[in-house]
Amino acid sequence: MKPSPASAPLALWLDPEKPLSPEHSQALHASGWALMPVHTLDSLVSHAADAAVVVLHLSVDVTRLKAVQQLLQEAGLNTPVVARVERQDLELAVEASHSGALAVLAACDVRNASWMRLHNSLNSNPCRTSTPPTRSVVFVDPASQHLLALAQKVALAEVTALLVGPTGSGKEVLARVLHEASGRARGPFVALNCAAMPENLIEDMLFGHDKGAFTGAHRDQKGLFEQAQGGTLFLDEIGEMPMHLQSKLLRVLQERQLTRLGGQSTIQLNVRIVAATNKDLKKAIADREFREDLYYRIATFRLRLLPLAERPGDIIPLAIQCLLQHDKKPWQLHPQAQALLLQYPWPGNVRELENVMRRAMVLCTDHVVTPAHLMFDDWLTASALALAPVTWQAEPHVEPQEIPLANHMAQFMAAAKDNLGLQETASTDHPGSLPTDLHSAVRLNEHQVIMATLASTPSKTEAAKRLGISPRTLRYKMAQLREHGLAMAAAC
Repeated sequence: MKPSPASAPLALWLDPEKPLSPEHSQALHASGWALMPVHTLDSLVSHAADAAVVVLHLSVDVTRLKAVQQLLQEAGLNTPVVARVERQDLELAVEASHSGALAVLAACDVRNASWMRLHNSLNSNPCRTSTPPTRSVVFVDPASQHLLALAQKVALAEVTALLVGPTGSGKEVLARVLHEASGRARGPFVALNCAAMPENLIEDMLFGHDKGAFTGAHRDQKGLFEQAQGGTLFLDEIGEMPMHLQSKLLRVLQERQLTRLGGQSTIQLNVRIVAATNKDLKKAIADREFREDLYYRIATFRLRLLPLAERPGDIIPLAIQCLLQHDKKPWQLHPQAQALLLQYPWPGNVRELENVMRRAMVLCTDHVVTPAHLMFDDWLTASALALAPVTWQAEPHVEPQEIPLANHMAQFMAAAKDNLGLQETASTDHPGSLPTDLHSAVRLNEHQVIMATLASTPSKTEAAKRLGISPRTLRYKMAQLREHGLAMAAAC
């Protein structure tokens, strides 16, 4: 029996190439679906909260699928997407499935049974909701826990917030915490990096335009302010915003309304602003690079994120979280690897830590990360660090912003050598010495990677495959390393 319209789940139908055919419409209605064709992404997002599924036609690649998934995620929705692809395009069908499509159907499929199976699969999963996905965040260090408690209080107040901290310290993560802990959690979270957009596009991105506003404006376009209605607009790197746009932004924040480019009518706004910067805005004001009145408008509440080196309690939990994000299997961090992570000064903050852990996952095959698998951005650690059984002692905390990076790395390597009992030697080719020039550093890093890979693979052929080189090239590099006096006994 065909379900009543009140109980029929809604399917949003988006196909930019072809209109909805009568055959498809009849098949979906006969299978118990309520059907609504949508023609723009804005219309899709505005109706997605009421929809059980989005039916999307893919023609070339999965770019359109990923764009729709991103829009739904930013709107705080987890509405599943069903991909329709041409029957002969098997490669695109596989790619769509791997990209998170709930199901992949042939574009010409008008069989009732196909749409009924989709209907039944959704009915068998009653846990599907439109609530925002839970976000796993790490606030373990006492300083981070204090910041989180403060952010949760700020989130409940309708005030603008300015997040200040070095690049890679997690400002967008904190912005999402502010959004998801607020009464706007069910609304969209829209982000714009002011430094990543060309100057002539930021105004259109923020405020939108009406049809005919300029050459190529063939339809009305909502700006990010409108897209964030009822939610949060996150303006990252606001210190890089051009001066002429700062005055327009100030006016919008003061009046809580805007006029699109080329438009006449005003649009009332219900948006919370969270801004972030890694610049000293007070200095930028003194240098006439940032408006003082805009600063006080966006900095109603100022939250400062510490560099990663100043919150060491977060380092190991963040490292483990990164491992589990990309591989759900259990991972372990060897105690020596943990000690090495804790002693490193992390000039690139959380972003650098994520890079280091991703490299470790490439090199590690047994899900136990040791020092042999850790490759840092700003220095190449000696292979001896990976092999010597030691007990590490944490260094006293040093302010990373007051000491040049070169000094940080010298302290880090000196501490490592002291803990390992290494002695200085005159020759950089000695296995226990540290590199003093780029050529030696590259050679030492190559030695470390080759040794780690050989130690974690059953054969040289498998090691060469993992390294992305031929077995012959691997033998050649091993011979070169022997000529330079680097020990390769473990690889023979």
